[in-house]
Amino acid sequence: MRTGIILNPIAGGVKDINATRERLRGLNPERFCISEQAGDAEKFASEAADFELIVSAGGDGTLNEVVNGIAQGGCNAVLGVLPLGTGNDFARTLGVPNNLDTAIEQITAGKTRAIDLVRVTSDSVRYFANVSSGGFSGVVDEKLTPEMKRTWGPLAYLRSAAAAFSELRGYATRVTLDDAEALELDLYNVVVANGRYVAGGIPIAPEAELADGLLDIVLIPERGPTDLAILAAQIVVGKHLSSDAIIFRRAKKIAISSRPGMWFNVDGELIGNEPATFELLPGALQCVVGEA
Repeated sequence: MRTGIILNPIAGGVKDINATRERLRGLNPERFCISEQAGDAEKFASEAADFELIVSAGGDGTLNEVVNGIAQGGCNAVLGVLPLGTGNDFARTLGVPNNLDTAIEQITAGKTRAIDLVRVTSDSVRYFANVSSGGFSGVVDEKLTPEMKRTWGPLAYLRSAAAAFSELRGYATRVTLDDAEALELDLYNVVVANGRYVAGGIPIAPEAELADGLLDIVLIPERGPTDLAILAAQIVVGKHLSSDAIIFRRAKKIAISSRPGMWFNVDGELIGNEPATFELLPGALQCVVGEA
């Protein structure tokens, strides 16, 4: 199997770049790329469109670039994930272990599955496999610097949320589901999920399935501080879907416009604050998966 590996050398789980590189060579890659700046992983993945397997060795941001590179190449390559980042949220849903050697063995075993892919059209067109969110979480992502990730590890997400809380505001939002149901709401946050986890393991969409042909959508309307505190505690343990403090829907397509424009991110990477349309591409991406 023609294999390419794309490694982010500054991912949170990379302690010794040379040792990590040697361990990854056990996959016998034909091409081994080390990203040096934003966009490199996407470029490398798109250039390896004729490979049978492309392995993302890094965090969720690296993974998003690799997914976009594979999508640009027509989704012909199988995606392998080695979770070396701070959050590793998509790997959790895939059932990929955090232990690097075990994850390498899993890729070698080669169990694959076709999963859904999401295309979002905003001020640009991007693809993602895990979660996109807009509103307050977009502000949180603006505060989340690489230095904060290195210093705080998984707690960096909570640290950036605390830094952004003073900027909490509502958005007059129109949400259209499958070109039919339209909701007019004042929202703090919109979450469009294919995977289950965000922010280092928080189950924002605990019932999401990667191959069910549907997006899980969590809308958080404006609420008072007490209600928000209760809701936050429910989200941490994945018990929020039945709460009357949120609106939960499933759809294949969702269009969102708001005043002011929400900043949206895909798998933690900001894409802009234009109106956004999310469309599910059923079974478009082949992934190496675990037993979960």
